[in-house]
Amino acid sequence: MSPIRVGVVGIGWAGQQHLAAYQDIPDVEIVAIAGKEPELLRSLGEQHGATMLFESWEKLLEVPDLDAVSIAVPTFLHAPIAIAALKRGLHVLSEKPLARNGVEGQQMVDAARSAGKVLDVVFNHRLRGDIQTLGEIIRSGELGRPYYAKASWLRRRGIPMLGSWFTNQEMSGGGPLADIGVHVLDYALFLLGEPRVESVNAVTYAELGHRGIGGMKWETADANVSAYEVEDFAAAFIRLEGGATLVLETSWAAFRSPDDLIDFSVLGTDGGAELKAVGATKAAVGDVHVYRDADGEIADYRPTAEPGRAHAGVVQNFVEVLRDPARWSANDGSLALKRAKVIDACYQSAAENKEIVVE
Repeated sequence: MSPIRVGVVGIGWAGQQHLAAYQDIPDVEIVAIAGKEPELLRSLGEQHGATMLFESWEKLLEVPDLDAVSIAVPTFLHAPIAIAALKRGLHVLSEKPLARNGVEGQQMVDAARSAGKVLDVVFNHRLRGDIQTLGEIIRSGELGRPYYAKASWLRRRGIPMLGSWFTNQEMSGGGPLADIGVHVLDYALFLLGEPRVESVNAVTYAELGHRGIGGMKWETADANVSAYEVEDFAAAFIRLEGGATLVLETSWAAFRSPDDLIDFSVLGTDGGAELKAVGATKAAVGDVHVYRDADGEIADYRPTAEPGRAHAGVVQNFVEVLRDPARWSANDGSLALKRAKVIDACYQSAAENKEIVVE
């Protein structure tokens, strides 16, 4: 089997996760890296054996015999880089969200379909060990039919780089709803069996960030790119096909417990379950509780879960799909586009103060 030759655009934390994951997979060759920090670029090139280093993503896409590219740059660059790569016949793995909005996302999906290439997005939280374990329980039918669920990712001081592209509406597409809320939406719909979203009723609040409250102390912007233009808290009431309901909450900044919280709870016709991970990304496995009856008696229990593989699992799955052309057409970014359209509807609902039907 010929090695899969990949390039990585972006050398921040996310780009480094992609590089490390590719390096651990046999028959994958990291050929090229693009990034704006020359010293870090050289260091990563030496570390991962990449001989072609560029400050421009356009130059990276011109590398001959490249098979795939990872995109780990600010959201406003996802669509132009992905579309250009797909038109050159390259497979694409992009960081979340798919794009700033569903319009750009649709253009990316159309480009993938036209090229007959893979377009995948990093939804690594669905690969958490606790979420995978809970998903198996729900799919087994043990809880019956899920009819009500709540999911959240809440931070107290989690605004990434105040004054950077993250807090610029035009560059990011939104605040925590677009950034980490899309993860919550993804793992919640995954756990519920991918029901179709019928409508949303959402609210957003920008009460803290514009006052300089809620920034990550260990992260500062290199330059004051933007005033604070996005929300710092969002909540949505989401109606699902079949009458089920999902309530979603997400915050970058809120006066709450200092530790991040990732959670999910579900009520089913035959049982319920809760997942709670305090510390969010710091916690390898959260606590899972299952609530059910057996012979008229309470039969609750706590299943065990293995740690997930995060970016390593996403990249591994991406490479496995690339090695099986029969799977390419089913991996064209459509699922990520569905997520983008729901996020769009949430922002529209909050702006217009009404329920929005998701097309």
